[in-house]
Amino acid sequence: MAVVQPSATHGRSPGCRWEYTATDSMRPLVAVVIVLALVIAAAAVGFLTTQPAHDAGASASPPAATPSPPAATPPPAGPARPRAGKVLPLAEAMKELDLIRPSRMTAAEDFTLDTPRGGKFRLSEHRGKVVMVNFWATWCPPCLEEMPAMERLYRQHKDAGFTLVAVSVDADPAKVKPFLTSRQLTFPVGLDPRMDLANSYAVRALPSSFIVDRAGNLAALAIGPRHWDNDAAHSLVEGLARQP
Repeated sequence: MAVVQPSATHGRSPGCRWEYTATDSMRPLVAVVIVLALVIAAAAVGFLTTQPAHDAGASASPPAATPSPPAATPPPAGPARPRAGKVLPLAEAMKELDLIRPSRMTAAEDFTLDTPRGGKFRLSEHRGKVVMVNFWATWCPPCLEEMPAMERLYRQHKDAGFTLVAVSVDADPAKVKPFLTSRQLTFPVGLDPRMDLANSYAVRALPSSFIVDRAGNLAALAIGPRHWDNDAAHSLVEGLARQP
């Protein structure tokens, strides 16, 4: 802001005669009163003219909404039920199970499958859990060999952040439900009669099992049957469930 300084020559010019009278003594007071009145009036006018504009602007421009934070992986579930046996480090458990680890981090392809009991299984709905995706068929003897151990693994950890889905590639889905009932298998099962999902996962042998971590990435692959209820298998699930 520029400030104008009064000139040093302001005032009465030299040679002018000034005689003091009673009227002269009132002039400064009258001038002060007039100036104050003008200042107050100007301030009032400014307030009245700017206040509505401010309110209008506030109603026309609501505050910007705060963006929602990105979805995060849910926290780990509670601990699994106590079990007998050794607890192995995750790397040792994978080695003992002879699992193949991906050379780079790869997200597991999402899918939705019909189930023999009339429901749906969608992989992404289980984000935050460790998931085993097992491909099998009722006519595959090695698949039937490992299923009782898979059932025991599922029952041990299903309430502690683990699930599995056994994807049947039987061409006739009607055979699957009686098979499950006769063997009292309770884990989730999906139907892939045209092998669309099996081809997407490049399955070339049965059984094949893909281990998906809590973040939805492929953690390991097993080709052929495994002892899914030994110390290594339990330690695998427990170790992956503890990871963020």
